[in-house]
Amino acid sequence: MSFDVDDIITQATTEELAQLVCGDGTWHTSGVERLGVRRVRVADGPHGLRVEKGVSLGESIPATCFPPAVGLASSWNPALLKRVGQALGREAFEQGVDVVLGPGVNIKRSPLCGRNFEYFSEDPLLAGTLASAMVYGLQSEGVGGCVKHFAANNQETDRSRVDVRVSERALREIYLPAFEKVVTSAHPWLVMCSYNRLNGTLVSQDPWLLTDVLRGDWEYDGAVVSDWGAVYDRVEALAAGLDLEMPHELGNSDAEIVAAVESGELSRELLELGAARILALTLRAVDAVRSAEPVDAAAHHHLAREAAQESMVLLANDGVLPLGDRVRVAIVGEFARTPRFQGGGSSKVNATKVERLVDTLGARRRTAFAPGFLLSGEFDDDLVDEAVAAAEASDVVVACLGLPDAEETEGVDRTHLRLPDNQLALLTALTEVGKPIVVVLSNGSAVEVSPWLEQANALIEGWLGGQAGALALADVLVGDAEPSGRLAETLAVRLGDHPSALMFPGEPGFVTYGEGVFVGYRGFDATDREVAFPFGFGLGYTMFSYDKLVVKVTGTPASRDLRVAVQTTVTNKGSRVGCEVVQVYVGNAPASVPRPPRELRGFAKVRLEPGESRVVTLPLDARAFSFWSEVHDRWVIESGVYTIEVGPHSRDLPLVQELRLDVPALRVKLHDESTIHEWMADSEAWEALQARVPAGETLAFEGERLAVMGGQPLRRLAKYPDLPITPADVDAVLASHG
Repeated sequence: MSFDVDDIITQATTEELAQLVCGDGTWHTSGVERLGVRRVRVADGPHGLRVEKGVSLGESIPATCFPPAVGLASSWNPALLKRVGQALGREAFEQGVDVVLGPGVNIKRSPLCGRNFEYFSEDPLLAGTLASAMVYGLQSEGVGGCVKHFAANNQETDRSRVDVRVSERALREIYLPAFEKVVTSAHPWLVMCSYNRLNGTLVSQDPWLLTDVLRGDWEYDGAVVSDWGAVYDRVEALAAGLDLEMPHELGNSDAEIVAAVESGELSRELLELGAARILALTLRAVDAVRSAEPVDAAAHHHLAREAAQESMVLLANDGVLPLGDRVRVAIVGEFARTPRFQGGGSSKVNATKVERLVDTLGARRRTAFAPGFLLSGEFDDDLVDEAVAAAEASDVVVACLGLPDAEETEGVDRTHLRLPDNQLALLTALTEVGKPIVVVLSNGSAVEVSPWLEQANALIEGWLGGQAGALALADVLVGDAEPSGRLAETLAVRLGDHPSALMFPGEPGFVTYGEGVFVGYRGFDATDREVAFPFGFGLGYTMFSYDKLVVKVTGTPASRDLRVAVQTTVTNKGSRVGCEVVQVYVGNAPASVPRPPRELRGFAKVRLEPGESRVVTLPLDARAFSFWSEVHDRWVIESGVYTIEVGPHSRDLPLVQELRLDVPALRVKLHDESTIHEWMADSEAWEALQARVPAGETLAFEGERLAVMGGQPLRRLAKYPDLPITPADVDAVLASHG
């Protein structure tokens, strides 16, 4: 039953309004029965629904488990993410869910974050584009999306209290853009705030983040919900822009709000604003148009298989793949029998069906299976001997290695990147047999591969493949499907090479993001550091070529209508159909601030038949050339030469073109600590200051004097007796030109 939000606000009592901004139990918003306002039901579900009666992580209603975000991100395919979102929406409606709590778009600052399997990438453009597609698909089915965890929640260690100390520039360029992309393009029904503090303020009580940025800069018109248990002071949080506290037992927070309104501590207008947003959320759920068709579980299982196929990244292959029709395959590794297909914690799905590689590959090739190792990490020589015997009787070995459940889960960060020692010992033993080895990894976050890479003839990063991952893996191994995934994060040679390594997870009570904007490949490229496999990398069963780079520019930065079209021709040079991910990077050096050598600014996944060529055009806007200036408190494009690079990954960019942009210099607002250089750069202010110099005297800085003194605050130097101006002169000019 529909209703009018303004009418409800007018008729509701203060107590009823306070209830609206406080959840009803664990999985519902509060309604107002007297006024005909129903509750809204929410459920976990970044990659599959977890609908339960309580908050425990026990048994839930069966649902399709798609690959988690770590896998879906490697697809680089927004159209696929939209379809997954639509499937989630249909299952949500069937299970009575109005809003799905996902996706998560937090940046992978460190590979050690225990929840990285729920997040997309180290790059905000890739994360934001894919998450936007998922939310769009979800909401096209009349079910709301909830992008999370806003913001700077990039570790599990002390996640409820840790103070993240980070520059505004790093926030604006790295940690906020994925949220911005989802908010401005997909318009999610909910944004979920994170637990942590941000530069000293609890995010749930941060008006700069929840109001100034989210609703001011990005014009968000939806509601903000807390992560479960993130609210400390309900009144302060409401005033900051947090509309809904979850979970909540009525009679506590709502009473605090009522008391604050009655005492004048909180204006009723602010309460009405928060309540109106929850009513608008409820109205969206009430008025949503949803499909009456029942969920087709088989079709969703097939979609999960397709998604897993596109998530798999072929990192190395000496020709052993795809497996021939008549090869005898030794499948080694407990993961082939006990698949690890999702992560632990609040996102854990009770899958409708789970495939196993021993079955899916066994149905297509002659196979023998040996578990090889214990998931507990304990050594078992008998299991190794059995695996070696299976390898000796085979033509090729498929070694299924990875991280057990206990090594990565919500709530706990990892401490290293190594595979378990018992698995590495098994791999060494298999290598001594002398048969080709295909290593398949099951893991939710990056692992160290360099120490043992030479032992593998082929390497597939399978991530966590969801319930149909083993079907997809068999498809890829035998060549029925193309491995078209590309890395959404850099695989380092060693943990210490990561830009965040010395500052993760921080010190007791706080963590400093000292690497600034140099996260992931941005940092590796800036330091010219060797990597195991670069961002965007991935092989296939065919080859592609790039040529004819054309860069077309319309508009100008000054007129704020700058548009750049980057066009290239991609050709499938092989004999098989295949997919390529065309990637465009932009760099600007030198600049007035340190900038990464290159940043991903556009991408497209294209499928080409053998011999087929296609012209791919990727549009760039002004943001592709901008950085966040803390001096000007805005996005800035500087005059200079920009490098546009195009290719298959961040360290293979064969097409390069320079683009010069001329931009009028922005005036830097002068203040009482502005330097001589800054004063001289402002011709009007400098001329006004010169006008206050007594006749016969000169205020001049040049040559060695300027080199030595140019970086000093002018107002301080004005105290010197040999300078022909005084601090009062500086203040007077600042009053009119500052």
